[in-house]
Amino acid sequence: MTAAIKVHKMIRCKIHTHEKDRILAACDEEILGMTFRGDGVKIKVSEIFYGGESVTEEVFIERTKSVTIMNLVGNRVVDKAIKEGLVSEQSVMIIGEVKHAQVVIM
Repeated sequence: MTAAIKVHKMIRCKIHTHEKDRILAACDEEILGMTFRGDGVKIKVSEIFYGGESVTEEVFIERTKSVTIMNLVGNRVVDKAIKEGLVSEQSVMIIGEVKHAQVVIM
């Protein structure tokens, strides 16, 4: 009997600093470099902004604890943020077929 191998899909995280803010840009790794369009809105998941480290969901959640702004793109990363109570489902945009959320922590 062989054991099943569980594959964890990764999240790309990059922290930017702007004045007093620490901004977490995070996306599902598999959509990095893609562009999504819908309802007159376009979002490019650029390597420059989102292309930081490949991390697990657990590390992503840990990174959210040290930032003041979050910019999230991807169904998995946004769903994880909702599940953890970081994002309200009502504030999520769907652009094309991908979820996008922005959070400002006051």
